[in-house]
Amino acid sequence: MSHNTFGHLFRITTWGESHGPAIGCVVDGCPPGIPISDAEIQADLDKRRPGQSRFTTQRKEPDQVRILSGVFTDEAGEQVTTGTPIALEIENVDARSKDYGDIKDKFRPGHADYTYLMKYGLRDWRGSGRASARETACRVAAGAIARKVVPGVSIRGALIQIGNDFIERKNWDWEEVGNNPFFCPDAKAAKRWEALLDEVRKRGSSVGAVIEVVADGVPPGLGAPIYSKLDQDIASGLMSINAVKGVEIGAGFGAAALSGEGNADEMRMKKDGSIEFLSNHAGGILGGISSGQPVVARFAVKPTSSILNPRRTVDAKGKDTEISAKGRHDPCVGIRAVPIGEAMVAIVLADHYLRHRGQCG
Repeated sequence: MSHNTFGHLFRITTWGESHGPAIGCVVDGCPPGIPISDAEIQADLDKRRPGQSRFTTQRKEPDQVRILSGVFTDEAGEQVTTGTPIALEIENVDARSKDYGDIKDKFRPGHADYTYLMKYGLRDWRGSGRASARETACRVAAGAIARKVVPGVSIRGALIQIGNDFIERKNWDWEEVGNNPFFCPDAKAAKRWEALLDEVRKRGSSVGAVIEVVADGVPPGLGAPIYSKLDQDIASGLMSINAVKGVEIGAGFGAAALSGEGNADEMRMKKDGSIEFLSNHAGGILGGISSGQPVVARFAVKPTSSILNPRRTVDAKGKDTEISAKGRHDPCVGIRAVPIGEAMVAIVLADHYLRHRGQCG
């Protein structure tokens, strides 16, 4: 399997399978001298970690990260990056491959089982191998390092929709995101979602979600006009996350319903001589280059394919059959996608920051 690496100057390569002994990643291109602690990486991993509420998979993985290379304790006693590849390892301690024994020869509708077999001639049926969302823990670990590369940038994500239930924008409160198991900025919506997901789990089904990621403090000038647009690479990074089926920047598809006047982000001069934008339909990116406004991206996550309710399918021998997945699965995988989306945006911004600095100083 090729194409396990993402990025140009700041590059991550992930490795490992859902039910193998460990997963991990190698971060290449990180500048030297950046303070990074195990605890900082662990804090981001803990946000994604499974089994923290009844609304996610009950697989009990501590997701304890181990830094194997690329850091050094300086004379002041602080652990800093050395500029060499940073290798990170996370052990798998609670895999139950037997849960997949009944469906190892069947293709889950909506899942990558069929396409993996068609491409490679074999597939790892134990938790889906590389097709598992387990791989995304590696991205979150790498994202914790990426956050340290671009000075003054804050990257935050929130769940804004589950199924057909949306948040109320007027109720948006970033402080509320850490107060509920959904990363939801609307306390009222979070209460509704508890009942919604309890009902979805009881039915043995699953539901999709939409996540919004906002990066504040992004300096103007990141990106390139043609084949390396900042929004292009953000879209690529977010689309690479398991189960993501759509990405939009700023107003996104909603821009099609706006007039030229409505879509235009008008500008005015401030007293301090800087430019002020009166709106942000562009999502902080114009012509593929950051404008200095907040970068705003949203992505849609499909419902989990592994569900209890029987679905019609075929097996590896070409026979019609039915499938019902057992084991521990997320009724809404979009919940744990919030820190993953943050990580991918951080990785893209770190990469573009270094590329911009290399070209423009």
